[in-house]
Amino acid sequence: MTRLLLIGPPGAGKGTQAVHLAEIYGIPAISTGDIFRSNVKNGTELGTKAKAFMDAGDNVPDSLTNALIRDRLEDDDAQEGFLLDGYPRTTDQVRELDAFLASHGAALDAVVELEADPEVVVARLRKRALEQGRSDDTEAVVRHRLEVYAEQTAPLIKVYGSRGVVVTIDALGEIDAVTARITGALVDRGIVAADAFKP
Repeated sequence: MTRLLLIGPPGAGKGTQAVHLAEIYGIPAISTGDIFRSNVKNGTELGTKAKAFMDAGDNVPDSLTNALIRDRLEDDDAQEGFLLDGYPRTTDQVRELDAFLASHGAALDAVVELEADPEVVVARLRKRALEQGRSDDTEAVVRHRLEVYAEQTAPLIKVYGSRGVVVTIDALGEIDAVTARITGALVDRGIVAADAFKP
């Protein structure tokens, strides 16, 4: 049973690594960004509310996000562990997640912090905007999102760091190399791959 949080600035490769790690550890990757974008695409009430914030590069309000995550973590596939990508992003969301996990007699096993140079991130996301046509990846919006991250999300590292659960990983380089850095750091914490991925 493995409960992980993946944290890092926009463009650090969280989504890519989440897919790999979910497979390696046999747990669902739960991405707030993907859930919001799906709701936007399908024109749901949540999607309509979230789109205005996303297009401006702002975080979706805690009330919307917390409700969404609580519902998702109650699903059957998350009972044996999960990997969170994009949540929590604020200290209020940390408290909400703590309360939810405590009510289930659980806690996070590790917080994986991906570090990446801001200029590399901007270049990476501008390329993604061109390839995917994403309205939330213009340079101005990306730089604003990096500012929002530094202001609101980076302090979470201090919170989790005080609990001794943070592992910091260099997010630049080949995808497989970054994955190997993460899994190596997690092995050092006693967190091992699902049986299918063990040698």
